[in-house]
Amino acid sequence: MVTMSLDPVQLMSGQVSELKVASSSNGNSRGLWEEKEEFDREHLGLPAKPKPPKPENAVTIAVSSRVLFRTEREQKVFEQKGVEEYLRYQIEHENEPFAPGPAFPFVKALETVNARLRDLYPQSEELFDIVLVTYNHAHVGIRLINTINHHNLFIERFCMTGGSSPIGYLKAWQTNLYLSADADKVREALAEGIAAATMFMSEKITEVSEYQLRVAFDGDAVLFSDESERIFKAHGLDKFFEHERENEDTLLDHGPLKGFLEVLGKLQKKFYAKGQRLDCPIRTYLVTARSAASSGIRALKTLRAWGLEIDEALFLAGAPKGPMLEKIRPHIFFDDQMFHVEGAAEMGTIAAHVPYGIAQNHNPKQNASVGK
Repeated sequence: MVTMSLDPVQLMSGQVSELKVASSSNGNSRGLWEEKEEFDREHLGLPAKPKPPKPENAVTIAVSSRVLFRTEREQKVFEQKGVEEYLRYQIEHENEPFAPGPAFPFVKALETVNARLRDLYPQSEELFDIVLVTYNHAHVGIRLINTINHHNLFIERFCMTGGSSPIGYLKAWQTNLYLSADADKVREALAEGIAAATMFMSEKITEVSEYQLRVAFDGDAVLFSDESERIFKAHGLDKFFEHERENEDTLLDHGPLKGFLEVLGKLQKKFYAKGQRLDCPIRTYLVTARSAASSGIRALKTLRAWGLEIDEALFLAGAPKGPMLEKIRPHIFFDDQMFHVEGAAEMGTIAAHVPYGIAQNHNPKQNASVGK
């Protein structure tokens, strides 16, 4: 597996002038320049630019610049020459766009879903809203904006913290999912109740769908709590099977990504309501090491009791997940165990580690990838 290096997370010096946008004459918060842009686009015959939804209505996905784009070269400048040279380098190269990173296909798929939702529900704000989060100084923002425009991404919300932790801002944004390459910040987000995962760059990347967002989840310690996994780690497989049989009518507690599956399901139902169940641009998968007959019933009963639908469920009974994921071709796969993440990445799947639960005590490589 390819490890990721530490991104510049130190406080960076420098003064940034405050930019103030005048309010429109009717007193609302929209600036005059926004109204002028809409007027110009309308009279030039250009399509209206979509408006970002209000955070309270949106499914907010916070993505760090380190996983949305590839910044390895800039990282070397920082490590070898320090902060000031790093800032100078970024400014000198601000018209050179970054290449796509591991989260890029996922973000593009979110935008595809948004386009379909806007066609069906023009006035609705129940959409994905992408927030770019970076430890970088605001001076680097120009290059990030140029990159976003170059790749034709619709990302209007930025959070450039200049080295400070972004977690407080994530809570203010009402974030539904945070993706980063910094394992420490991911753990901090999880501790605050924010669904989060550490992403990795793989040498081999499988081509994914441009028309359907595919998200694959592990079960225990991802969608569900780590209760059953604790039994397995402490007492072995036989005791685990016995525990699951005895408790098959007892619901599992929720795990850190249950809420993200819920919001995906909510958006799926908007397509179902328009008769598009078979043409839904969101598809979800459960890919678990559980055995179907021995321990699958409890997992399925829990999902049903929660009112959550999984489009496809794969119970692998301990078999490797990589080959199945290669067939699914998800935009992202979430797992709490590094060897599953590594196995998926080796076969080209973009995999994200959820550092939650008892398995972290058995993950010697969980800190091997840090960055931003």
